[in-house]
Amino acid sequence: MNDMTEYKLVVVGAGGVGKSALTIQLIQNHFVEEYDPTIEDSYRKQVVIDGETCLLDILDTAGQEEYSAMRDQYMRTGEGFLLVFALNNAKSLDDIETYREQIKRVKDSDNVPMILVGNKSDLQSRTVDPKHVADIAAKRYGVPYVETSAKTRAGVEDAFFQLVREIRVAREKNATKSKSKSKSKSSSGKSEKKKMCVIF
Repeated sequence: MNDMTEYKLVVVGAGGVGKSALTIQLIQNHFVEEYDPTIEDSYRKQVVIDGETCLLDILDTAGQEEYSAMRDQYMRTGEGFLLVFALNNAKSLDDIETYREQIKRVKDSDNVPMILVGNKSDLQSRTVDPKHVADIAAKRYGVPYVETSAKTRAGVEDAFFQLVREIRVAREKNATKSKSKSKSKSSSGKSEKKKMCVIF
């Protein structure tokens, strides 16, 4: 039997940017019109990405500030994060910085797999300049950027699948690091200096 690789993905962003709509579009192939603020929902989906059968464990989180205390917990368990903002809401893009900093603090790492997602690409009323966003993603954050529409499904799979690829790269790097760490430990095992005690 083929073992499935599991990936823990977390969808974060301000309230109303379409986090749940994106997740439900990926999982159930339909668009949720009405806005119903999420506290926390968990979804699982089996997919094939680059020939590998994967089990995506997706946590859809609360954007509302009153649930911010729950963030540390899900940030600890998540392996990769979709940082979602709405292309018709410039403030939601500014909010991404807060989420990003919190993830890095909780994970105690600057190299957490993340992807920046600009949702609602089907809307004409954009207030966010795509060039500006691409610039932020590449230069300031060093993460991939994907535009999506939860309504039309455009870019939805691409966003989640791209994050899985980022997690794969991180896992490989960590495996290589831990191998070289164990090697250096065994070679420098006698490096501790013993303090001498002289009695007069």
